Amino acid sequence: MARLSRRAALGLGAAVAGAGLVGVDLALVARDHRPEGLIDGVVWQLHGGALDPRGDWDFIGARSLLLQWLVADGTSFVPLPELGLKLIPDAPNWKRIAREPWASRIIAGLAGDFSEPKARANVVELGALSAKVARQKLPFRPAGFYFPVEADPTWKDVSRMREALAPIPRPLWVSCYDNSNVGPEALADWIDLWLPRDVGLFFQDGCGVYTRTPEAARSYAEVLSHRLGPRRFKLIAEAFRPAGTGTFRAATAAELLPQLKAYAGFDVFVFDGPHYVDRLIVQQLMAG
Repeated sequence: MARLSRRAALGLGAAVAGAGLVGVDLALVARDHRPEGLIDGVVWQLHGGALDPRGDWDFIGARSLLLQWLVADGTSFVPLPELGLKLIPDAPNWKRIAREPWASRIIAGLAGDFSEPKARANVVELGALSAKVARQKLPFRPAGFYFPVEADPTWKDVSRMREALAPIPRPLWVSCYDNSNVGPEALADWIDLWLPRDVGLFFQDGCGVYTRTPEAARSYAEVLSHRLGPRRFKLIAEAFRPAGTGTFRAATAAELLPQLKAYAGFDVFVFDGPHYVDRLIVQQLMAG
């Protein structure tokens, strides 16, 4: 099947649900009734139309923020004067973001590219730039780093990841997906060929593009977590669904809740919180 890009699944032209938010105040919802631990964190893919993330994801357990990248297509989202990179106008308010309860731990995505084929073609160069970014003074204290070149079993040159990852400081994470449905054991064997032993993995569950059900995604998570070790494994729950003609919509709470419940016991990050999991959906998730 044709791959629907997760990068295209964001606000880069995708339709995002946002109606009915006026007047919703989750601070008025009794915290005694919130389902703690539905998620552990949120993913935020920064781009020019999404520079001010606000949400109530901590009400459903989020304490960690995974930044997709700090540099994309040569543009920086944090000041990096020593690297000579162009800072995006109206850069995020990192002091405010770092104070948010859902960003108590920030995993800093490093240097990537909006185009997946281009990112893979330049993976070693992006690794070298990422190592430089990671060693700069950032406007927040990162709890770890993430290298934003996504892998899947169709990538024939994935072995180049080892060279790309070598100079980047640890703790370090990467991500992968399996739209080809090779199966959890085969995927684990493939990952073992290129992922260094000191690098962790975020696995994208595939529910957002209907590649698999939450139950099937859990089977992948169980195998990968066992093979890698639970401390090296995290699960990304895709919080979007196809909306037709190559666009995407936010998953409804009725779609997302069974997905999150199926992953109980794993560290779960929703992709992409600022784009798809708004305050109304959080309220509905809390109501169960």
